[in-house]
Amino acid sequence: MHICYFSDLCPDTAPFVAVLDELGIEYEPVNITASMRNLKRFLVIRDREAAFDDGKAQGFACVPVLATDDGDYLFTPEALRGYFEH
Repeated sequence: MHICYFSDLCPDTAPFVAVLDELGIEYEPVNITASMRNLKRFLVIRDREAAFDDGKAQGFACVPVLATDDGDYLFTPEALRGYFEH
């Protein structure tokens, strides 16, 4: 199952999740600001995967992001549409 890492404190989360819902994408929601466990789970991926390097270099937290079953990371509503609307 896809995993959506997000923060309910981030203004980018609501539009991102709205597109996931609009497209009918099932995912496991992981709110990184809800618990230290969730934050650590996200940081392991963010700090190891090259897909996050540009965002980190610009000082971004890199959420919301959808980790797909295929190992891709989608950071924007446009990327979600491009990936799921074939």
